[in-house]
Amino acid sequence: MDAASMGAGVLHPESAATRFALTRREPAADLAPFVDFYWVIRWDLTGQAPYEQAILPHPNVNLAFESGRAPAAGVYGVDTKVFKRRLSGAGKALGIRFRPGGFRPFHSASISTLNDRVVPASAIFGPATAATLDGVLAAADDEAMIACAARFLLAAGPVADPVTDEVAAIVARITAAKWVMRRARLHEAALRADAGEGVDWAALAADLGYADQAHLTRDFTATLGVPPTRYAARR
Repeated sequence: MDAASMGAGVLHPESAATRFALTRREPAADLAPFVDFYWVIRWDLTGQAPYEQAILPHPNVNLAFESGRAPAAGVYGVDTKVFKRRLSGAGKALGIRFRPGGFRPFHSASISTLNDRVVPASAIFGPATAATLDGVLAAADDEAMIACAARFLLAAGPVADPVTDEVAAIVARITAAKWVMRRARLHEAALRADAGEGVDWAALAADLGYADQAHLTRDFTATLGVPPTRYAARR
């Protein structure tokens, strides 16, 4: 797998592409009002040292199924900091990334209560979660895993809400401001650093709408934990 196919948010994608494979699939029409896409990750690090992957999250709720992890089926709220995942041995995971506002039909409480949290899926979806987890993990291929997860979501009886489309549109509009824009700019800065070419950080700061290079450096360091120049040097 090449680094470009990792997509925005996967930090140091060249290194990541040598450790695991990541694929994304679009949802069928019946779940398109709620689901942005399905993602499947597979890895085999047998005989190798564990690998820690850092991800700069997008403003979306995710539902993930994976054996050997607690919880094995979990709902991941929006992370406001870098998310890190340690991979070892061999395994696979199926994830569902929901559209902005798309998880609301499945969760009666405010979505903000999930921020920076991982909640067992059974606490939201009930006892059907266990059978779905077993089905996903026993599936022979990506299509079978996705089909199992899709049946699970449809069984919850989500009702499409016009407000979901409005929320998605609002998120798109505020890409020019606030938290979403900040995260989008940091995604772009990380992609530039990972491209392997010399980066004119002052020019990039101006391109991304920062007041100056120092502003970009503070924002980058506060979120990713290292200054952009050091991040680029660790490729």
